[in-house]
Amino acid sequence: MAERKRNKEIHFYVTEEERKLIRRKMIESKTKNMGAYLRKMAIDGYIVNTDTTPLKKQYEEMHKIGVNINQIAKKVNTTGDLYPEEMQELKEMVKEIWHILKSSPLK
Repeated sequence: MAERKRNKEIHFYVTEEERKLIRRKMIESKTKNMGAYLRKMAIDGYIVNTDTTPLKKQYEEMHKIGVNINQIAKKVNTTGDLYPEEMQELKEMVKEIWHILKSSPLK
C-alpha cells in the first residue's frame, strides 16, 4: 500500500453540543467531509459563504414572468390569435426582465 500523504494524526475531544455546532457549520459551508472541513478551518480560520438570496429572488421573479410568457405563447400557438393587449403585456414582461437583469447584484 502506498504511503499516505497525510500521515500525522491530530485528535481532540468535543462535547456533544460542540459536535452538533461543528456539523451544522460544516453543512452551512456545503462541505461534506468532516476532515476536510476541520483541516480548512484549522489552517485558514474561516470559510467564505456567499449569500445568494438576491439571486434566488431574481430567479423567482423571472420564473413567474417566464410562466406567463409561456401561457401566452401556448394560446397563440393553439389559436393563432394574439390580441394587442397581450402583445403589450409581453412587451411589459420583457421590460421587467431587463429591469431585473440590470439591477442584478452581480454587476
